[in-house]
Amino acid sequence: MLNLLKIEWLKIKGYKTFWILSTLFLVSILGVNYFGFNIKQGISQGNAQANVLFGSPFSFPNVWHTVTYLSSFLLFIPGLMIITSITNEYTYKTHRQNIIDGWSRQQFIHVKIVLIIIISVIAALFVFLTAILFGSLSGSSFSFEKIEFIGYYFIQALSYCMLALLLGVLIKRSGLSIGLFFLYAFIIENFLGAILNNVGRTSRGINGPGDYLPLNTVDNLIPFPFFRNLVQIGTQPSIYLLLGLSALYLFLYYFFSVRKFKTQDL
Repeated sequence: MLNLLKIEWLKIKGYKTFWILSTLFLVSILGVNYFGFNIKQGISQGNAQANVLFGSPFSFPNVWHTVTYLSSFLLFIPGLMIITSITNEYTYKTHRQNIIDGWSRQQFIHVKIVLIIIISVIAALFVFLTAILFGSLSGSSFSFEKIEFIGYYFIQALSYCMLALLLGVLIKRSGLSIGLFFLYAFIIENFLGAILNNVGRTSRGINGPGDYLPLNTVDNLIPFPFFRNLVQIGTQPSIYLLLGLSALYLFLYYFFSVRKFKTQDL
């Protein structure tokens, strides 16, 4: 596997789009949290009512929750990185050359999955460091309480990237895959989820079936962190149920991606 990863590294090493997206992702994580931090500081300075309303979202231990929530809006960028990585293989026929050179189809798709895991680990690590930075800037004492949100963020990143891989393998074309990825992530699932919740909820505040669609499930791992002490925003689904469903969806992404690549024409 190490030799295969070295070859994968050679593929992406000179691919400017991949590195532009990577840089954009990391800079955007810092940017969106810096923006949120400064808004909180500006509103709360000398305003006791605002401090009560907003609480201390960038102080430990709340910063783990706040930073992962704000950073989760940027997970479409790693998804784009994976789509461009896999669709370029089809565009330039490098996947076919790898198979001719002796790779098995299973080895090829598994290298892509290992790449996804590496990207997800780096994303979670960078968010971890970002949370430490803004938690320290808030002047609060360091705490590992609520550190589990970093793990939830890793699962989110993994899920978005695995969905992107599946779409790339199914569609093969970069533009169409990216379009469908955005359409599903931002429109289709939200629309379908709203319909299912409207039909499926038996009482107000109870989670409906739409909350357990693939991306909604992982998004619910990190709920809206603000005003939670003052406003009851529905009910939070069981974290064990969310983790179980997230694992199921990850398995399905893996299963269908591997199966499709192993059976499709090169």
